[in-house]
Amino acid sequence: MDFGLVLQTDPPASTVVGLMRRAERNGFRYGWTFDSAVLWQEPFVIHSRILEHTSRLTVGPMVTNPSTRTWEVTASTFATLNDMYGNRTVCGIGRGDSAMRVAGRPPNTLARLGEAVDAIRDLAEGREASVGGEPIRLPWVKDGRLPVWIAAYGPKALALTGQRGDGFILQLADPYLTEWMIKAVRTVAAEAGRDPDAVKICVAAPAYVGDDLAHAREQCRWFGGMVGNHVADLVARYGAHSDMVPEALTAYVEQRQGYDYAHHGRSGNPDTAFVPDEIVDRFCLLGPAEAHIERLRALRDLGVDQFAVYAMHDAREEVIDAYGSAVIPALS
Repeated sequence: MDFGLVLQTDPPASTVVGLMRRAERNGFRYGWTFDSAVLWQEPFVIHSRILEHTSRLTVGPMVTNPSTRTWEVTASTFATLNDMYGNRTVCGIGRGDSAMRVAGRPPNTLARLGEAVDAIRDLAEGREASVGGEPIRLPWVKDGRLPVWIAAYGPKALALTGQRGDGFILQLADPYLTEWMIKAVRTVAAEAGRDPDAVKICVAAPAYVGDDLAHAREQCRWFGGMVGNHVADLVARYGAHSDMVPEALTAYVEQRQGYDYAHHGRSGNPDTAFVPDEIVDRFCLLGPAEAHIERLRALRDLGVDQFAVYAMHDAREEVIDAYGSAVIPALS
């Protein structure tokens, strides 16, 4: 199992770079950042510094979207980083939650997302793609490689991932839901004539190592609110008790009142009081290192290739080091 670190690009950027260097020293193989230009600093600028100051880390956004940048700009950015640092990038992409909504625009349609996935990958790898109906190619790209991993929850997004994604990003660590969604992705991949096992599976969730569960829950409760944004969209589309989406995912958002992106992805978010302890415990990894290892072994057995640690809490360095000393060696 691989491990990744997920950070927001809060200033100063040097702190983000330093934490990614610490992660690499501790055995992490992926470095991910949020991508929301209004809320945080521009991630690709910081990605360049992360790549410069690490030697093995694969770096990318968790996640970008098809609209805040044009597809050829996104592809060119990845291709430039790959040319400079040796194909060490990965494109996590989704419909766009905070990046779009905080700017007053709705998330992208799945149709647009699917077209963007193919175009960005093709352009970054040197092939021609259609962008806005015009054929475009980046003539300077040589031997470029860009895996594109799609973030998804709902049935149509999971199907798109199985059809077109090089990887699947699932932002929660509940084994029951993980098994359900992996099966959905791989079933569609097989139906599309693809090798279902070739679709990489990345589970991303907060991890907090320690014995004080009450404190850990409060530091990670924000995550249930962030996931709740996506779940609320699914409830609006399919209903709270639909066979299309597991009730284990949707039931808890019935008490959700609203969401202020000023607190997005941060511990102490006042808009996440509706998130019960049960959801925090199911969606996140909390407790001593042994509890993390036990959950991660279960996820690995379900087919998870990577666990990406969201480190938006008051113990970032401690969790990185605990994973490096105890958790990663037990799963490698």
